Amino acid sequence: MALGVRAAPFTYVAHALAVAAAAMVLVWAIHFRGGLAIEATNKNLIFNVHPVLMLIGFIIIGSEAIMVYKVFPTLHHDTAKLIHLILHGIALVLGAVGIYFAFKNHNESGIANLYSLHSWIGIGTITLYGIQWIFGFVTFFFPGAAPNLRKSLLPWHILFGLFVYILALANAELGFLEKLTFLESGGLDKYGTEAFLVNFTALVVVLFGASVVISAITPARLEEPQGYAPIPES
Repeated sequence: MALGVRAAPFTYVAHALAVAAAAMVLVWAIHFRGGLAIEATNKNLIFNVHPVLMLIGFIIIGSEAIMVYKVFPTLHHDTAKLIHLILHGIALVLGAVGIYFAFKNHNESGIANLYSLHSWIGIGTITLYGIQWIFGFVTFFFPGAAPNLRKSLLPWHILFGLFVYILALANAELGFLEKLTFLESGGLDKYGTEAFLVNFTALVVVLFGASVVISAITPARLEEPQGYAPIPES
């Protein structure tokens, strides 16, 4: 049953929330956590690169890849497909780099790796994302499967892509929760400004993800119902 709504309004909401989420995670990392660094004696600055890249580089750019067909519905299909592929590729690379910085922080701080549910799901998600990208490249781009096979595989490609995307969103929420719990156990005020910022950022990410998913499953334009004809002007 059709929802009777177009994707466009949800893409507008998603973009507004993406800007808000990006700004909030940068304020958290730079203002409250001290900034970002590739190399530093303060290993927390190295870790700060992780949430910034995972949210802005992985989730937000990946979301743009999902929405490209709905943001530009009149764009030539092959062009939209190429943009979709490139944006997902960028998101995959930045997500992998973001995970690298988490490992780098742990290794240089003497912290164990892969001990939490967040880390397990994170490795699984980036792996599935990579498999999805390779599958899409080989099937729909180069060398490309036969037209009938592409048509039959497309719904599964979309469904699996949304599953991986929702998994990434859920794991981002776990990451915010894990980090905030760790900070609060170290003395951070549970009702302080930073705690509220982290929780509100996580909430904005949930709303952002919901907007992206809804835009992905709603049509770019409303089609006239079968048998319907507009009232003639004369």
